[in-house]
Amino acid sequence: MDARPMKESRTIQTKLVLPPDTNHMNSIFGGKVLAYIDEIAGITAMKHARRQVVVTASIDSVDFLSSARVGDVLELEANVTSTGRTSMEVYVRVKSKNLQTGEEKLTTESFLTMVAMGDDGKPTPVPPVLPESEGEKRFFETAPARREHRKMRVKTPR
Repeated sequence: MDARPMKESRTIQTKLVLPPDTNHMNSIFGGKVLAYIDEIAGITAMKHARRQVVVTASIDSVDFLSSARVGDVLELEANVTSTGRTSMEVYVRVKSKNLQTGEEKLTTESFLTMVAMGDDGKPTPVPPVLPESEGEKRFFETAPARREHRKMRVKTPR
């Protein structure tokens, strides 16, 4: 299976923060942001795998760095940063923008693991990812450490 350039999986979504999406402080619910992250990660993984069905295996990390408020615009951007045999690591970055002031801030960063599913409902192989830019290469080169961290987390006694 030929490697696919990382940029081919790049996905961008824009969302408006509305009152029903927010808590009593008028800032967006973390769960709403997580839903947006899961959705864009799924689309990104589908683009890379060229499969109709992918599933979320894990949300490896979510860092809420700042909040977004009613009226802000969220810009989500995602890429497949690494692949296993049937899995894909997806990085999602969420920025908020106040359209009145022009202020932008990084609100959330997350890594997810998505698995491509075959027509038989079982995991199916995905092509490797090919990083090209310096930023893409940094994500790709640091992926093995994140994969090891995931493995250690799974081995933790419950």
